[in-house]
Amino acid sequence: MNKLIRIDTITEFHRFNGIPLPDNPLISVVNYGDLLKTEGRFQYLKSFYSIALKKDVVGKYRYGQQSYDFDEGLMTFFAPQQVLQVHYTEDDVHRSPSGYILLIHPDFLWNTSLAEKMKRYAFFGYEVHEALFLSEKEEKIILEIFRQIQQEYSGNMDDFSKNIIISQIELLLNYSERFYKRQFLTRDQSNHEILTRFEKALDRYFKSDALLDKGLPTVQYLSDELHISPDYLSSTLKHLTGQNTRQHIQHKVIERAKEKLSSTALSVSEIAYQLGFEHSQSFSKLFKQKTNQTPLEFRKSFDLN
Repeated sequence: MNKLIRIDTITEFHRFNGIPLPDNPLISVVNYGDLLKTEGRFQYLKSFYSIALKKDVVGKYRYGQQSYDFDEGLMTFFAPQQVLQVHYTEDDVHRSPSGYILLIHPDFLWNTSLAEKMKRYAFFGYEVHEALFLSEKEEKIILEIFRQIQQEYSGNMDDFSKNIIISQIELLLNYSERFYKRQFLTRDQSNHEILTRFEKALDRYFKSDALLDKGLPTVQYLSDELHISPDYLSSTLKHLTGQNTRQHIQHKVIERAKEKLSSTALSVSEIAYQLGFEHSQSFSKLFKQKTNQTPLEFRKSFDLN
């Protein structure tokens, strides 16, 4: 079994890796090449945000469903309480990767505009194999922001320092969002393959007995079927179709409901049950929300008498 290593503070992270204690206990930029590497398999659970730009990454990393080997520059994003699995071989221990990791304790964001905004950046829920790959120009932009943050907290902090650092973090995240958008555009072929596989998985579910046995498919179920994270699946679908995973599921429900309402004599309650709803009121509410008609009003529109 992998050893679970829990690190609650940034100071503990520095001590664990044998590097000098942080200038600020709530925020730190560390050199990736200085971090401790020990042969074996480990699980890390940290209580703070971790944003990394790494090159020549060593070891096999596992986060969620899959493992991934890295041999080029990339960015990864981890939120507090996420578990990262790492496997270092004997050769990995003697290699020297490069890059930087920005550590941000949630307490640093307290009472700032970014505290709630952090939750809207979907890439904190992406898996390692869904990392952000940067061009040389993009990499320089990110490294400069890291440098600005480090320079601000390592100097004499004044009344303006925290707001300046918060602004730099938000700038970093907004650039990351832009670069992910670019990555989606440059990987449209693979993204369309995800869409095709998603639609097939959704069709299979609706044609099986799973609706009656388990109810409506969840976002987690569909992402597991495709071996990608829920957030990455929703981001991909949003990029390609303008709708996230939940909206696609709802669209399929309405599509099937219209078929049954227009071509069968089943009651609304029976249709709701067949579509995986425990309560027909929930089905009717969704149908009304999506079509501006109740199920009975929709059915009546097909009544030529």
